[in-house]
Amino acid sequence: MKKQFLECGKIVTTHGIKGEVKVQPWCDSPDFLLDFETLFLRRGETPLTVERARVQKNMVVLKIAGVDTPEAAAALRNQVLYIDRADAPVGEGEYFVQDLIDCEVFDADTGRSYGKVYDVRPTGANDVYYLRDEAGKERLVPAIPDVVLERDVDAGRIVIRPLEGLFDD
Repeated sequence: MKKQFLECGKIVTTHGIKGEVKVQPWCDSPDFLLDFETLFLRRGETPLTVERARVQKNMVVLKIAGVDTPEAAAALRNQVLYIDRADAPVGEGEYFVQDLIDCEVFDADTGRSYGKVYDVRPTGANDVYYLRDEAGKERLVPAIPDVVLERDVDAGRIVIRPLEGLFDD
């Protein structure tokens, strides 16, 4: 099931004397966060109005309404920020990485389940899906077109064809 509120970054420190905060973005690009007028704390419970935002050295500097002093900004340090899915539409065949978490991964030829995705990590060349089956066995799957044949995040299902030797059980 898709989450309504998606993690997008973390407030890591204050910036300047006017209550701005620096955010470590958890997005493909820091620029992604510049288009949001509202971000959220506590999985969507607390809305924050963004007065202005800019990218500075791969970080996002935010000015949040009502946060006007360094002390008020410091109180937000280490808070995870969320976006509302409705504010960030994706195109056909696109998805958020968080939508892959808990998807079950099946073999295209045998139908065998290899487990569920519990993490997705970028490697530079491609992402890697981290799987764990019911017995606790972990597997890594390169997210490349030769291996990942189908992603149906609505159904919570990913179909793969492992390269020879990938899963030497």
